[in-house]
Amino acid sequence: MVVPWREAWHEALYGAAGFYRRAEGPAGHFTTSTHGPLGALLAQALGRLADREGATHVVDVGCGRGELLTHLRAARPDLRLTGVDVVDRPSDLPEDVAWLRSPGGGALPDALRDLEDVLVVAHEWLDVVPCTVVEVGEEGAARVVLVDGDTGEESLGPAPDPDDLAWCSAHWPIDGHEAGTRVEVGRSRDLAWADLLGRVHRGTLLAVDYGHTRDDRPTSGTLVGYREGTVVPPLPDGSCDLTAHVAVDSLEHDELLTQRRALRDLGVTGATPSADLARTDPAGYLAALARASAGAALTDLGGLGGFHWVVRRVARM
Repeated sequence: MVVPWREAWHEALYGAAGFYRRAEGPAGHFTTSTHGPLGALLAQALGRLADREGATHVVDVGCGRGELLTHLRAARPDLRLTGVDVVDRPSDLPEDVAWLRSPGGGALPDALRDLEDVLVVAHEWLDVVPCTVVEVGEEGAARVVLVDGDTGEESLGPAPDPDDLAWCSAHWPIDGHEAGTRVEVGRSRDLAWADLLGRVHRGTLLAVDYGHTRDDRPTSGTLVGYREGTVVPPLPDGSCDLTAHVAVDSLEHDELLTQRRALRDLGVTGATPSADLARTDPAGYLAALARASAGAALTDLGGLGGFHWVVRRVARM
């Protein structure tokens, strides 16, 4: 069936047989900053961020199978933790970590509301909130990109709806661009983020994602697939992840900074330990070396360190 990308994308990830409902989970196909030694170090930094922001509760939205939450529990047993994802609670999640099942995409569970003294972390969530894909046709007008869900073959459909065109005019102008120019319309991500903000009475929200700002918008689109650790053509059949970069500056925010800067502010440097430690405390040196390696990876501007941190603080009366 040929449908707009946004519709096919949502079904491929969150439908009954969607990619994110598969038994192996996202970690069976790719790793993020939340996994393994990187996740352990990130959890420590987020614990310090929670302290700085006065949060006693951390909510992880789009948390996969709870990898970051498990690291957080090990690092900070004093914090209240809640995970939100489209699957049932993982059996190996620590018992005292709460769990809410989400409908998927930009939709959030009804029970996630009235949050106070909270740090809400949306780590690589918005990039998998499906959005409308628009392309300039040969006639010079913007048109919605359609896709065949079985083959991935694309075609151009009708003009975008007025709200999507208004978003483009405000954040990613497309008028006057040559045929083939693409825009991944961030309105659905903005709405999902706004909904999440509206569920917090008092706290800090953090979105961590790869993305772009008005100064460096791509012209050919960023929609791509991931399967078993490999980048593949985006095919909306449920066999692969589907993700597109986020127009991070269109999100309501107080701060917009790179992961490198944010983590360095939280004490993650990636600095190599002194060689003297290897002579006096070999085990300690190896542990410090592992932390330094993880820190270097998390703060590398050519990789994970180039991710955007979008910070918004909420305090409602």
